[in-house]
Amino acid sequence: MAQINFTLDYDFFIGLFSESKEAAFTKLMETMLNQILKAESSEQLKAENYQRTGERTGYRNGTRARGLVTRLGKIELEVPRHRDVPFKTVLFEQYKRNEQALISSMMEMVIQGVSTRSIEKITMDLCGESFSKSTVSDICRNIDIPVREFKDRPLTEKYPFVMADALYIKVREDRRVVSKAFFIAIGFNLQGKREVLGFDVYGSENVENWKDFMDGLVKRGLTGVDLVTSDAHRGLREAVKTCLPEASWQRCQSHFARNIVDKCPKKYSAGISSELPLMFKASTIEEARRLKNEIVDNYGDIAPEAVRVLDEGFEESMAVMAFPPSLRVALRTTNYLERENREIRKRESVIGIFPNVASALRLIGAVLLDDHTDWGVRHMSINMDRYMDERNEIRARMRKQVA
Repeated sequence: MAQINFTLDYDFFIGLFSESKEAAFTKLMETMLNQILKAESSEQLKAENYQRTGERTGYRNGTRARGLVTRLGKIELEVPRHRDVPFKTVLFEQYKRNEQALISSMMEMVIQGVSTRSIEKITMDLCGESFSKSTVSDICRNIDIPVREFKDRPLTEKYPFVMADALYIKVREDRRVVSKAFFIAIGFNLQGKREVLGFDVYGSENVENWKDFMDGLVKRGLTGVDLVTSDAHRGLREAVKTCLPEASWQRCQSHFARNIVDKCPKKYSAGISSELPLMFKASTIEEARRLKNEIVDNYGDIAPEAVRVLDEGFEESMAVMAFPPSLRVALRTTNYLERENREIRKRESVIGIFPNVASALRLIGAVLLDDHTDWGVRHMSINMDRYMDERNEIRARMRKQVA
């Protein structure tokens, strides 16, 4: 169906202006979707109502009422019925997985008795009605299967660049609200496209948990990694060293800069904040070291703790200097992953407290799956041409820089 022309009755259209915004949009959506259903019916039967044509493939047999829950509320649709061949529509399959996950997570809270008035209000505003326990179970089961398959899928490509991070979420466990670490890793394949490599929930960011997470990626096929970008959490660093021994580690420069400024007296923080970007954006490692030494000289007496952090972490934050300038901006921070974390937070903030770990994996996993799919059809995130041409030289420079 390439094009649909919608027709609105004049009195109906004028009447929308007397409704609230929510009610007006709900009625408008209901009218438009019913017209889509009629258009699909005509397309399948190859004939309009009462139209005589030799191309007709069947006849109508009335309609049946079908409720559809949307973010605008519940709308009532008149679904066509056909006599010989069943009417088919893609309309009811167009919910996004992450929207279904959001609904199912909130419904679980209501069912398990951990809801609040505000959560109940959000549920009604979002769905327009409550759901039975069996309905929620069906929704959860339909989402869990593709999310689990996505989470456990084999990694069949090589991923030269990997970024890893953790964000903390609140989960109910044994009648208590506890903080859990949600681990995420994304990678860039040889075509320069982003992929979600893995995700899971752990009790904390200790060394054992990060090793378990990284080892899981390797067992699923993660290979060809040249650089891992992350913050300086000891558990993550140890996991990279153990599970990906051939990879270099790039300390995220955004996290590193915040670590430095946090140790600086407030009255000097603006000054050092303005000098750090010049150091990070230096064209050569030698120039970066010279600028670092200037910062050390300028702030050594007035901000000794900040200078200590800078001095100790400088080389770790400059692994990216072994790469061509065109790749440095993308690889020197975990900004790609931070943007994904913000998308997750938008959904997570509505839930507040997940009723269990499975609910967290379902909702966040669905968000990641949708974004992963979107990334696959977009243009490359990183231009890999020069990297592939100079890969051996880049590896040699990284080894030399570390030494």
